Amino acid sequence: MSRIGRVERTTKETTVLVEIDLDGTGQTDISTGVGFYDHMLDQLGRHGLFDLTVKTEGDLHIDTHHTIEDTALALGAAFKQALGDKTGIYRFGNCTVPLDESLAQVTVDLSGRPYLVHTEPENMAPMIGSYDVTMTRHILESFVAQAQIALHVHVPYGRNAHHIVECQFKALARALRYASEFDPRAKAAGILPSTKGAL
Repeated sequence: MSRIGRVERTTKETTVLVEIDLDGTGQTDISTGVGFYDHMLDQLGRHGLFDLTVKTEGDLHIDTHHTIEDTALALGAAFKQALGDKTGIYRFGNCTVPLDESLAQVTVDLSGRPYLVHTEPENMAPMIGSYDVTMTRHILESFVAQAQIALHVHVPYGRNAHHIVECQFKALARALRYASEFDPRAKAAGILPSTKGAL
């Protein structure tokens, strides 16, 4: 059973194609026109062991906001599609990732209910190349809304903006990987990890 999600999203502001294979090997093909964002999406694929293709063309002559946001929305929708009915998965995942002086703690519940808690150090450098650091939270909000998951991301400390953002994406990748992987016992029994009988 393949667990692949593919979403194409076209508006007056952007054209986005996202394809994700949850059971891949971490192969990525990313192009959004925003270099640092490409780097973060590459982290998501490689550390999540998701095969991930992202092709976005956006109105970068205005700024990067629409490109980043619409990509995150499409990614969330593709992830949800790839999960299918969630029978046999672990459902919960967490990971703590250091990157030099920075630390990110991420916990996820593939609950079917969108909710985000996000904290990171204040007074970071405002830009990383053409990437506005305030977009990190908005990426997570957009992803969560479409993926319909509960996500808690906490960066208790860090100094370098690049490190602070990157460790979040690495930890997110691992947490999503662990949560979406199959629990051999639950899979063999055909168990959905919910007392409600639905996720």
